[in-house]
Amino acid sequence: MPFSKNFPRTIKGSSYPKWEEVTLSPEEERDVERISRVENISLMKECIEDAKGIMESQNLKKFQTNMVDIAISLFEKRASHTIYWKENKAKEKFSK
Repeated sequence: MPFSKNFPRTIKGSSYPKWEEVTLSPEEERDVERISRVENISLMKECIEDAKGIMESQNLKKFQTNMVDIAISLFEKRASHTIYWKENKAKEKFSK
């Protein structure tokens, strides 16, 4: 099922917007998923480095599981989910 999102379009002379559905093509959806994957991998690498820095600055014992847990927590806070990228692409199509 293709990704779709509804956006309000202002209609002159009406106080109610007209809602328009924007659907991504399968190709657009794959492109967005690919971009999201690359960004998330890069972000996870940054989170691992940040977790290492936190452990060193706080004199925590360097257990890999602790570092990974910290990195995952950071990643969950920072990560852009695929749906975010798809919504942005749909908004871009709507704005044209």
